[in-house]
Amino acid sequence: MTAPYGQAFRLWRAEAPDWQAYTHHAFVEGLRTGDLPRARFLYYLRQDYIFLIHFARAWALAAAKAETLMEMQVASATVQALVHDEMPLHVQICADEGINAAALEATEEGPANLAYTRYVLEAGYSGDFLDLMAALSPCVLGYGEIGVRLKGSGGPYADWINTYAGADYQALCQDVGALIDGALAHRLGSDWAGLPRFARLSQRFNTATRLEVGFWQMGLEEA
Repeated sequence: MTAPYGQAFRLWRAEAPDWQAYTHHAFVEGLRTGDLPRARFLYYLRQDYIFLIHFARAWALAAAKAETLMEMQVASATVQALVHDEMPLHVQICADEGINAAALEATEEGPANLAYTRYVLEAGYSGDFLDLMAALSPCVLGYGEIGVRLKGSGGPYADWINTYAGADYQALCQDVGALIDGALAHRLGSDWAGLPRFARLSQRFNTATRLEVGFWQMGLEEA
């Protein structure tokens, strides 16, 4: 099932060679069926907690690079969602498994985590707001799409699935999709889809998607 998160996302998604491998990865399918070993899920969750720290910093950087009030509002709302919704979910699930907050904070980053988070931050430091959006969107919007597809699966990972399938996260995805379309029009004009700059942004999206595949694979292999 494809969620309608804006024109740019639909174009990027359709052309991304690794999108299917990302959204239908064996790790994701294990969440859907409930067959994913708990140890692998917890390893992923600890890595994802550290990932979200850097991800929140990247969205804060997006707010600093914003040129309109809407861009600042959506970027800051995304930081809010990450810090007050997603990360507390990780803390709670880990606490239920005997992993306290201090142990979670002390998690050593895996190589795939380092590669992905630093790529996204570098896109923001060396590029502009559009570069950041292209690098950030596979995670935000891909998790939204995964949540919609896995909704109703039940099983041991229902809380995780329901977070991304839920109304709040889906509304955030709609806002981010509209933000990207608006940012492209604001900077490149109404014909942005046919410009070389958009093609370069597509490459950023593709790279981030490939790094998402590596993140799931880390969860399968490193636990």
